[in-house]
Amino acid sequence: MKKWFSWLAPARGSVLGAAQLARRAALPPARAADNRPLREQRFVVLDLETTGLNVNRDKVLSIGAVVIEDGDIDLGSQYECTMQQDHQVSESILIHGLAPSTIAAGLDPAEALLDFMQFLGDSPVLGYHAPFDQRMLSRALREVLDYDLRHSFIDLAEVAPMLFPKAGIHKGGLDAWVKYFGLQVLARHSASADALVTAELALILFNRAQRQGIDSLASLQQQLHGWRRRQQHSF
Repeated sequence: MKKWFSWLAPARGSVLGAAQLARRAALPPARAADNRPLREQRFVVLDLETTGLNVNRDKVLSIGAVVIEDGDIDLGSQYECTMQQDHQVSESILIHGLAPSTIAAGLDPAEALLDFMQFLGDSPVLGYHAPFDQRMLSRALREVLDYDLRHSFIDLAEVAPMLFPKAGIHKGGLDAWVKYFGLQVLARHSASADALVTAELALILFNRAQRQGIDSLASLQQQLHGWRRRQQHSF
């Protein structure tokens, strides 16, 4: 009876070649949060462009990422790619600006995701509204590579109001913080451009955190946990 209903189960992992399997096997395990100073750690700032906001149905179209290392943005260490997807034209093109021809000419999803995971290495991930990117990336990795994402994700949309409560920006978007700090932004709403401006915001937040005695990823996560609990009790 089981075989008659096997089609109901979601497919897990596409067919990978021997070289792709070897690359997947060589990916390093995620690094746990520790007490090393933030300035001494490597972070990857991630932004995704997607077909929409449904984490159960929509697809990743573009990946943009930049590295923060030794307390600064490493402009020589960036990742950007568009993934080949079967995607119909929709209103989302007004946000991500990716033409159907660009998506059709994109990189094979398995190759794109393997390239990105090699770029990511064992580093923790920073993002703005990071839970969305985490769920979208996790699903893509599971469906395409049969790989479980275990990396730490830090949401700067939580870190910013925690460290700058007087800004009065509690649920604002990235643009609100760009304006608040007077950041110079040459471009927005592409994965690579958004990752770069998010990295600039991260440096401001890390500097503030260190002044408040929050000088490690472990202590930052601990502070965020307490902040979330206080926010819940305040409503």
